Amino acid sequence: GGRMMTRVEAIRRVMEPAAPDDLVLTTTGMVSREACMIDDRPGNFYMLGSMGLLSSLGLGLSLLVPERRVFILEGDGSALMSLGALALIASQRPGNLVHVILDNESYESTGGQPTISREVDLARVGESCGYRRTARIDGAAALDAALSASASDGPHLIVVKVAIAPVEGIPRVSRPPEEIRDRFRASVQRVSL
Repeated sequence: GGRMMTRVEAIRRVMEPAAPDDLVLTTTGMVSREACMIDDRPGNFYMLGSMGLLSSLGLGLSLLVPERRVFILEGDGSALMSLGALALIASQRPGNLVHVILDNESYESTGGQPTISREVDLARVGESCGYRRTARIDGAAALDAALSASASDGPHLIVVKVAIAPVEGIPRVSRPPEEIRDRFRASVQRVSL
């Protein structure tokens, strides 16, 4: 047990071991802002809007570049908004996909309204859809273990319970969308801008 991880801590634990070649996609709102603050790297794609659509983008990308690891970092609200994408990801079986859902049972970016993830076990949803491995995690050591295991055949679904812990002064993603797109595309294609 012990203290529940914050979302920032969870994002840091996902991003720190990420290889330079790994592609990290982050959902709209606070997840992208926090990821940008932690490690703004060319292989990051910040979805600045289009809530719920990140997992579909991650699936397409993982099929396009099967030799690269693709991480999807989204919230429970975003995952609930597009549950069909979980079924599609599982059916396509991309071995290089690591789908991380940061579950604080709320829409924190828009004011902390509650989601239904307390009643809907997203890890069990992923398991019944057919993800190769699913884990429901509420501690740092367990998250590290699941991330280590995610180097093998995916798709992996890691549902991380995180605390609602607003952090003051996290800036918005300052890069314009075109720059995020172009820098990420160059990273995917392995060309230096």
